[in-house]
Amino acid sequence: MEKVRLRAIEPEDLDLLYTIENDVSLWNVGTTNVPYSRYTLHDYIAHANDDIYSDRQVRLIIENDKGELVGIADVVNFDPQHMRAELGIVIQSAYRCQGYATAAIEEMLHYSLRVLHLHQVYVIVDEQNKIAKNMFNKLAFKESARLTHWLFDGHNYHDAILMQRIL
Repeated sequence: MEKVRLRAIEPEDLDLLYTIENDVSLWNVGTTNVPYSRYTLHDYIAHANDDIYSDRQVRLIIENDKGELVGIADVVNFDPQHMRAELGIVIQSAYRCQGYATAAIEEMLHYSLRVLHLHQVYVIVDEQNKIAKNMFNKLAFKESARLTHWLFDGHNYHDAILMQRIL
């Protein structure tokens, strides 16, 4: 399995963040539907507290063992009352299907349990994304709900699957 390191976002990561946040092909799997300016993203990097209790999220850069920027992983929608949060991950296209996503999610699970003390994490996956569903199944996520017409790709609505893992 590939080895990855998760680290805080640095100002030098602005180009990666800009590329990922403005990748229109990713908009149908998340909640973003407008482009972000470099200024907005620079401001985000500068002012993020890296404190899940104040920001309600933590975003981390994924690096491989060569120090290459593979992608971004995050814990979002943090609910401190119920100690749960949503996991998200984006792997740059050049690094997909090489084991980096699995390695990064395993690191995120460890971080979520040992550092953030979460009780559960969940992901929302397009039902047609077989690769993601298989990966999360292998990582002991269980399908718990179907979200009808949850995602819109600009032309069609897609059902999504809510997958949970109790830590």
